Amino acid sequence: MGGVIVTNPPKADAKDVEALAAFGVATVHEAMGRTGLLGTHLRPIQQDTRVAGTAVTVLSWPGDNLMIHAAVEQCGEGDLLVVTTTSPSTDGMFGELFATALQRRGVRGLVINAGIRDTAELRAMGFPAWAAAVSAQGTVKATGGSVNVPVVIGGQVIRPGDVILADDDGVVCVPRERARQAAEASEVREAKEAASRAAFQEGQLGLDRYGLRETLQHLGVRYASYEEHVREEAGP
Repeated sequence: MGGVIVTNPPKADAKDVEALAAFGVATVHEAMGRTGLLGTHLRPIQQDTRVAGTAVTVLSWPGDNLMIHAAVEQCGEGDLLVVTTTSPSTDGMFGELFATALQRRGVRGLVINAGIRDTAELRAMGFPAWAAAVSAQGTVKATGGSVNVPVVIGGQVIRPGDVILADDDGVVCVPRERARQAAEASEVREAKEAASRAAFQEGQLGLDRYGLRETLQHLGVRYASYEEHVREEAGP
């Protein structure tokens, strides 16, 4: 298997990445029209951590981490490594030694659509990671792949330089040319949610705030007392 290592791909503006880092994955996903999520299978190995960075992508052979070694050289300050394989794999392709090298280069974290190991060490060193599996299974370094090419995870295309935002709720990809728009839309959505939160704290119901009583009526959902419902269920 051949491959290519692409150097110096375009990246989202650092200011837009930092703006997106202020919001949760769910907020950004909703603000972009409910797009960008990389699936429910990528889970964090830590809690209460949110990171945002520009993607350095890796396409590897399953059970082979050669191209992760190649990708380290392409990583820099503010990046986030995104790894997937040519076919499904749960082998532990990434661990503490990789994280040490990446942390030295200013990389903010890892998203890997495969296995990860040394999770206790990664938590201790403060290197956040999201993975499809945790496995001690070792790997080889024998097959070519690619770095900084478009990859697909969970049906979502991730290009080098796109913004990756990850927290306890999952991982979302923001196309690099939409980063500023997504940040602005997220700010609007968060302000709207803050107003709703204040209303709920005062006792208002979502049924009234969002006009959902009319929706229920339109759908034919009606109210009945317990006694009425029992009589209706019993029939004539």
